[in-house]
Amino acid sequence: MADEWRRYLEQQVELGGAEVVLSGTVRVPGASTPGHSERSEESGSGTSSRDLDKTSHGAIPRSARDDVRVLARRPTPSSQPRWKQGAPPIPGPGIAVESPSHALEDELVALKTLDEVAERIRTTYCCTLCPSRINAVPGHGNERARLVLVGEGPGATEDAQGKPFVGQAGNLLNGILEAIEVPRESVYITNVVKCRPPQNRKPLPDEIAACIPYLHRQLEIIRPKVILTLGSTAAEAMLGVRKSLGELRNKVHTYNGIPLVVTYHPAALLRNPNWKKPTWDDVRIVRQLLDR
Repeated sequence: MADEWRRYLEQQVELGGAEVVLSGTVRVPGASTPGHSERSEESGSGTSSRDLDKTSHGAIPRSARDDVRVLARRPTPSSQPRWKQGAPPIPGPGIAVESPSHALEDELVALKTLDEVAERIRTTYCCTLCPSRINAVPGHGNERARLVLVGEGPGATEDAQGKPFVGQAGNLLNGILEAIEVPRESVYITNVVKCRPPQNRKPLPDEIAACIPYLHRQLEIIRPKVILTLGSTAAEAMLGVRKSLGELRNKVHTYNGIPLVVTYHPAALLRNPNWKKPTWDDVRIVRQLLDR
């Protein structure tokens, strides 16, 4: 039990919670173990709930500290998954869009599998990004995924390896998925553009326009239950709008009738940890939609 709580609290810290130090013998309040006394919340070498505000040095929103304090003080009922504890309700509807599947080239419509789409991407130059790439990055994951994640474009590590979301941002994304009990191997991850923009700049409108038909075809083949866009570029491209991330979050949009949720890009969370708490709320909304 102690190991499970240590691992769970560490995940919450990574997602924006306050630091919690667990040492020595730890027992969840309410559990009775013969021969062992309960460690007082106000004593011992572990950090108490009263000290959590001090350990965060003001860097984490109070709501995040409160979430971790509650988790540290009492067990989650066994009937409810831990990710669901304090999860926000599913928000109301947002923008509804239809993909331009009727406008796809016949050659793309003829591609029946993700492997065929990937091969087409790797062997075709569709925009000015292609000649400078090391590897095209079509996407990676489960072709029967219930959840598809869409980012902006490959970075240097992705360009070198030919896979999306590797490196630090990929590790953080893995932790987020694990925390909502959705293994990475069960999802499909791709980007709006499949080749790395120079110096990791934002893709230009003509580059997005040239590459996004591949994404539309991938989504037609997979037919996921939920789509999660990571970052404003992916959200704007998928929804066909120019709006801030703040305007697009906290709504359930639809793409071809599929629920679409908008959240921050993992790379942005590495730059600004304060965005981890709202991201944690967003992915828990996604998890609830998967359970519908």
